[in-house]
Amino acid sequence: MPSEFDLIARFFTRPAPNAVLGVGDDAALLAISPGMELAVSTDMLVSGQHFFPDIDPYLLGHKTLAVNLSDLAAMGATPRWATLSLALPAAEVDWLEVFSRGLFDMAARFDVSLVGGDTTRGPLNLNVTILGEVPAGQALRRSGARVGDDIWVSGDLGGAALGLRHLLGEANLADADEIEACLTRLHAPEPRVALGRALLGVAHAAIDISDGLLADLGHILACSETGAEIEFARLPAHPAVAARLPHRLMQRCLLAGGDDYELCFTAAPERAHVVLAAAASAGVHVTRIGRITGEPGLRVHAADGSVMRVQESGFDHFAG
Repeated sequence: MPSEFDLIARFFTRPAPNAVLGVGDDAALLAISPGMELAVSTDMLVSGQHFFPDIDPYLLGHKTLAVNLSDLAAMGATPRWATLSLALPAAEVDWLEVFSRGLFDMAARFDVSLVGGDTTRGPLNLNVTILGEVPAGQALRRSGARVGDDIWVSGDLGGAALGLRHLLGEANLADADEIEACLTRLHAPEPRVALGRALLGVAHAAIDISDGLLADLGHILACSETGAEIEFARLPAHPAVAARLPHRLMQRCLLAGGDDYELCFTAAPERAHVVLAAAASAGVHVTRIGRITGEPGLRVHAADGSVMRVQESGFDHFAG
């Protein structure tokens, strides 16, 4: 069985052109570009909590890095470096070969260098720290929303949540194409890095939708000390969600479903044309779903204008 250092050398040591010094020493050495601030985020993925134990390891490698890239996208930052710490029940060479390929394929797409990390024996647990650069003073923050701002989301919502419910037997998808599309959204999210960069100087606040639209928009409202109104009929539903689900389940997937990794952001109404141009430059569709208000709380309006009763807002690791 290969040793810990054999595993690192074989599967996780690659050239790191973005770093002064990468994997192989006690610490990496990084040089920050002039005029930039360092954006740092970390995410942990735990087997049985964030992914099924039998997931394709290539897709798991993809998602392990993608969810961290999504955090930088929400700040408008350009990804540069990452570290990876992983606990493994056993040193399964075949599994590591495929997992590392998924991870490094994502890293190559976004020009990210893996510059360090750690390995140990234990229940399968993956932790990435991602580092990126953003022009000084320009990072998108949760605290920047202003009363009167439009609220936007990228892409479509609910597909990942529907994929999860299908796997759990809570929703029955019979169409093979729909199943594949929803499971792709769940297992291989697409971080909106280009959109985040394009929104610098345009959006006032932003967050990525990882725990559910209402939960994550709620973080913007709390940090910005504002309220919001959104229109349920405007939400861009994943095609399978819109076509297959009864209203109650569709509501749960769109408003409280996690793992979308789309961006939710706010911008001044008079800048709508600039928002649309930024999205077009990033190759991403965006939808205006509501507005920021001065009245505390988050209200969801039905098509007839009434306020909907919503019981779930999103995922909480410690709820229940």
